[in-house]
Amino acid sequence: MNTKTKVFGMLCIGISMFAFAQQETDSLTVEQLEEVVITDSKFKLKREHSGKVITKITQNELKNLQGKSVVEIINATAGIEINGSRSQAGQNLNYFIRGGRNRQVLVLIDGIAVTDASQIANDYDLRLLHADQIESIEILKGASSTLYGTGAATAVISITLKKESKDAIAFNLRSTIGTNQSQNDKDYAIENFVNSVSVNGTLDKFSYLANFGHQFTDGLSAIAVGDESDAFNTHNGYLKLGYAFSDGFKLNTYGSFDKFKTEFDDGFGFADADNLSTTKQYRIGISPEMTYNNGSITLNAAYNNTEREIESSFPTRFMARSFIGDLFNRYNFNDKFYTVLGVNAQDNEIETYSIPFGDTNFVQDINSQDGTFTIIDPYVNAVYISDFGLNINAGLRLNNHSEYGSHVVYSLNPSFKKELNFGYIKGLASYSTAYITPSLYQLFEPSFGNAELQPEENRTIEVGAEVQIKDKATLSVVYFNRFEEQFVDFVDQGNFVFQYANVEDDFTASGIELVADVSISKGLKLRANGTYTNVDEDLNLRIPEIKVNATLSYQCSSSTFMSLSYQFNDDREDAFFNNTTFENEVVTLKSFSLLDFYVSHKVANDRLTLFANINNIFNEDYQELFGYSTKGRNVNLGFSLNL
Repeated sequence: MNTKTKVFGMLCIGISMFAFAQQETDSLTVEQLEEVVITDSKFKLKREHSGKVITKITQNELKNLQGKSVVEIINATAGIEINGSRSQAGQNLNYFIRGGRNRQVLVLIDGIAVTDASQIANDYDLRLLHADQIESIEILKGASSTLYGTGAATAVISITLKKESKDAIAFNLRSTIGTNQSQNDKDYAIENFVNSVSVNGTLDKFSYLANFGHQFTDGLSAIAVGDESDAFNTHNGYLKLGYAFSDGFKLNTYGSFDKFKTEFDDGFGFADADNLSTTKQYRIGISPEMTYNNGSITLNAAYNNTEREIESSFPTRFMARSFIGDLFNRYNFNDKFYTVLGVNAQDNEIETYSIPFGDTNFVQDINSQDGTFTIIDPYVNAVYISDFGLNINAGLRLNNHSEYGSHVVYSLNPSFKKELNFGYIKGLASYSTAYITPSLYQLFEPSFGNAELQPEENRTIEVGAEVQIKDKATLSVVYFNRFEEQFVDFVDQGNFVFQYANVEDDFTASGIELVADVSISKGLKLRANGTYTNVDEDLNLRIPEIKVNATLSYQCSSSTFMSLSYQFNDDREDAFFNNTTFENEVVTLKSFSLLDFYVSHKVANDRLTLFANINNIFNEDYQELFGYSTKGRNVNLGFSLNL
């Protein structure tokens, strides 16, 4: 029996043993018993009425993950592998969810889709967001384009930022320092600095929130054989102002900026280089909401401006602007029938400039290209909750795109909950479709773009069950099967001419996700998940067939908390360009296991929290990306002060 089979089998057996043991154990209340989720319907529904297995990371859980980045936190979720999260801080991130890629994942911040029109995959870079600013995270896997439009094919990551205090003024300061070294380094130099500050409050009908975050990380080279470290530096700020005009009408406005720059090396020859990537992003938005009997009308509108510059042997600058507006009406018929009727509009624009090598004056008229497209999508979604346990969630969306015309997506998600003496059991199924709009880069890039591209289409089937054993445990298992067609790829057209095109081949990804949340005894909890993913050979680069996460946490007292986290990643295949043979070569990256420790302690009437974590305790030597460096054993220390 090979290693991956043993690990996955041990997880299944362990989950089963804990499930049966809980029937005889008197323990703490599991927080998810009355958990409310919103992502799969845009309504606040009890978890037991949802036809999906949604991962929700609450504020209490985030408080016990201080010192970790947003990417590290999300990467411990079932079905998710964020490649690059264990490497040099400036490493590009690849979101592998259910065998998909970046363009199939949609990120929402306070209900508003955030994308980067300057990126090939049109994806949002989660490195721009500080974990200190977040109130909660919901992760909905599966095709969700009926509610959220383009990109919501494998997952929707919905991030809710912290709310303003009800007091006139509140203050929070968080600071973390630590090491940032590879497996070969043993000096434990302080190279990682993360700081954030927040001021917020409520004055009668007026509310405000302002926060600022900064990270500087050095000490680790981008490539494994590098002799020079590559620094990562980021700043971001967020300001939200709200006013409640009446009990039935409130208005929030906000503005934010995100800036980061990272040094990187030559990935073709795996050699040190003085390359630099700089991104500047500015967003402004408005979110009025009017409530009436049994319903509400909400507008989420935002304007986003992104400037991204690459200084390397192939220098490039991108300037992208996007507007998104989502207007929807929610109506609740006697807590049994919930409806959402809305329309989503987007306008995206990009300017691409190639900079002559060594030209510091930036000549804009060389290899420049503009492109734009608009999207207008009306949609409807309905949820029915019966008295006898049947719940149905269904939706329909008509995508209208200025380049390729119209496209219809739909979803059907029934579930059935049966109350039992020890809790409940819920069976669920879903059939949903999704689409991924070709990015502005793929459509209009002067050398490789193709204005004739059609949207990629996805279909996802899910079947699963969730069991809740009163206040002791929540267990779930889901089988998924995802089908892709009209896949957009970078294709050799012959004579060394490459262009983006829809390929004729279809692709399939399938797998099983197991999740367990168990209270073993008073203060002692186990949270574990395992994922088996089977992907067609053409799409399986860097995707582990088996991945396991487990966290054993103990609330020692009202002031002290500690946890031990384990992660196993199976063998993966990667590819690199061989400068000698001028061909791509496929290599196998060996499996690895990581063990982390975290402890926190509250003092000064719980106003000051001190925390520490040790990552990769055993300093395991492994490869996340072929040829690139990975983090070894590292230590972080920090504090959070609330006034």
